[in-house]
Amino acid sequence: MATKVALVTGAGSGIGKAAAILLASQGFAVGVLARTQEKIDVTVSEISNAGGKALALRADVAAEDEMRAAVARLVEAFGQLNVVVANAGINGVWAPIDDLKPEEWDRTIAINLRGTYVTLHTTTPYLKRTGGGSVIIVSSINGTRTFATPGATAYSATKAAQVAMMQQLALELARHHIRVNAVCPGAIDTNINDNTTQRHKDETAIPVIWPEGQIPITGGASGRSEDVADLIAFLASDRSRHITGTPIWIDGGQGVLL
Repeated sequence: MATKVALVTGAGSGIGKAAAILLASQGFAVGVLARTQEKIDVTVSEISNAGGKALALRADVAAEDEMRAAVARLVEAFGQLNVVVANAGINGVWAPIDDLKPEEWDRTIAINLRGTYVTLHTTTPYLKRTGGGSVIIVSSINGTRTFATPGATAYSATKAAQVAMMQQLALELARHHIRVNAVCPGAIDTNINDNTTQRHKDETAIPVIWPEGQIPITGGASGRSEDVADLIAFLASDRSRHITGTPIWIDGGQGVLL
């Protein structure tokens, strides 16, 4: 049997890197895709040093030509495509709606939402050709379970839209034996805050006092990228063969509490 092949976007760090490494350890050949060559080279090196198969793919998920070329390279290298993890995203700018600039809104929409669309637009033909597969979209509790993050209108809108896209495509692609699900993390210990700009938080913050340990299962500690990677690997596997159209929150109970 041919080696199963997965594409992971945003795989240079955080959840994407953890998912790429775990999938490779489980026998997948992995396309490690991100915009920063140095980061994906590190991920590929870690996979290769552990005996896995990986290919570095530098591309902007919002750029159709770059994505089309990257996906074609992956399939040319490994022969097929079975799993797509649409993980690339940013927090962007969090600000009051009357302060949030149109260009700031557009950038968050471009990377988080257009990027998810372009990823699925360019990979779906290969999943159909393979005869089926699994798509996992990395959304968030923001916009799907909680709405208390100050100023996160653009971010929350993209995360809600990703879930709607997932449910729409779960039905559209079912006849092709392609499952489509979403994972919705809460607070995870990643470097996504490096691409977050927050302005005038006091104007948008909700005046409530959060309880101590607002992530109940860990006593307040954030989850790990590896926690989300475990869920992604499950959804990528045949063990989740009857699951599609489903958002799965992985937040340690944070979203229920809030």
